[in-house]
Amino acid sequence: MLDTTGLSRAQLRRQLRTQRRSLSRHAQRQAAQGLYKQLAQHPLFRRAQHIALYLPNDGEIDPRPLLRAAQQRGKATYLPVLSPWPRSKMVFQRIRAGEALRKNRFGIYEPRRNRTQQRKVWALDLVLLPLVGFDCHGARLGMGGGFYDRSLAYRSLRKSWHKPTLLGLAHACQQVERLTMASWDVPLQGTVTDEAWY
Repeated sequence: MLDTTGLSRAQLRRQLRTQRRSLSRHAQRQAAQGLYKQLAQHPLFRRAQHIALYLPNDGEIDPRPLLRAAQQRGKATYLPVLSPWPRSKMVFQRIRAGEALRKNRFGIYEPRRNRTQQRKVWALDLVLLPLVGFDCHGARLGMGGGFYDRSLAYRSLRKSWHKPTLLGLAHACQQVERLTMASWDVPLQGTVTDEAWY
């Protein structure tokens, strides 16, 4: 576990990104399978009918085995799509097996924008989020763009109903002792690695 003492968020982000990018292809494949085993039969995943995932980038743990499993089980699956304007907005769009994808401005694959296939984030059952770092208190360090935090900001206004369930996905090496949460950070219900649930 990385010691965060004296590190700024930017320094911590750099170190953790370097750590996950240094994993070999074999280690990445094993991590994806471990993640699948942790989540595929869990009640949260099995009950969810509308699941948002992501496509891996920059060494992120790969949720594609879960994406395929969800589609094979007849669940509706969604990927994040960045808005052309405002450029800070992100929506979730349905993705079907074999659908053509294109790279967005960050080089991450996403479906071609189609408003008829988009779903409001509060109408999803489960959102599986990428992250750079996490702690066991529900804090998540993202890439720094704030796309997920802005999309989920409405949750701070809700007192009882907090749909969807938010789970961070990560390699075990991305865990840190404690993250300081910013006022805009949206806490997770948990984080799942290839080894355990937190």
